[in-house]
Amino acid sequence: MFGSVSLILLVIVVIFIAKTIKVVPQQHAWVVERLGKYHATLGPGLSIVVPFIDRVAYKHILKEIPLDVPPQVCITRDNTQLQVDGILYFQITDPMRASYGSSNYIAAITQLAQTTLRSVIGKMELDKTFEERDHINTTIVNAIDESAANWGVKVLRYEIKDLTPPKEILHAMQAQITAEREKRALIAASEGRKQEQINIATGEREASIAKSEGEKQASINRAQGQAAAILSIAEASAEAIRKTAAAIQSPGGSDAVNLKVAEQYVAAFGQLAKTNNSIIVPANMGDISGLIATALQVVKSQTKS
Repeated sequence: MFGSVSLILLVIVVIFIAKTIKVVPQQHAWVVERLGKYHATLGPGLSIVVPFIDRVAYKHILKEIPLDVPPQVCITRDNTQLQVDGILYFQITDPMRASYGSSNYIAAITQLAQTTLRSVIGKMELDKTFEERDHINTTIVNAIDESAANWGVKVLRYEIKDLTPPKEILHAMQAQITAEREKRALIAASEGRKQEQINIATGEREASIAKSEGEKQASINRAQGQAAAILSIAEASAEAIRKTAAAIQSPGGSDAVNLKVAEQYVAAFGQLAKTNNSIIVPANMGDISGLIATALQVVKSQTKS
């Protein structure tokens, strides 16, 4: 009998201790009610409560929690149906408000995310919804976070997982993308041909300029060569005249000139006689002496000058 009483007392003590000592895990928070009223929030570690008076009413995880928002059909500004699937990340910052601020804060956050998403998508055209994902995510987070503050919840971010338009719209978008790519390809090809023609024209122009420059330089060189040749001939002729004049002024020079002129005169008439059947003689033989005298006069005048 005594043994049974001792066993019962031991069981009572164990139950009392179990009800009194509470060990809260890390990143968790337990809400304690005393006689049905909020009493305290237990943080991680060992805590003592009053058995049968205090009770742990709610247990919350303080880690970041991902919440999958169910897919829904939204209507864009240009009346196009768009199925949107997203995921929401939130964290409990106030365990007491999370316990008493809403009967089901997860359902409340989900519904608010869906209604806000429909509102944001309804203000945008279909093409913009694919380009403005960051804007959509930021708008939804700001709208939900303002309301979720009363529920002790902090909405961290919202991410769109998938945007799925109808099949007809997908086909049209694919055709548009194909047309745009073909257009860019044609433009690139035409730009290439244009650049090719420009390069060819530039090359021909530069070749023409180089050719004309070469011809110009060649003409200049020929003219300079001809001028130099004429100058050399003139200088040689002048030198010959000077030497002839000097020879005439020397003793016996005049006699040598007379003899040379007479010889050339006779030789000239000899050549004329060979080219004709009849012999040509001067009408007046005295012309020979006159011609010689005239030639000497010219030579003397050149020598004086």
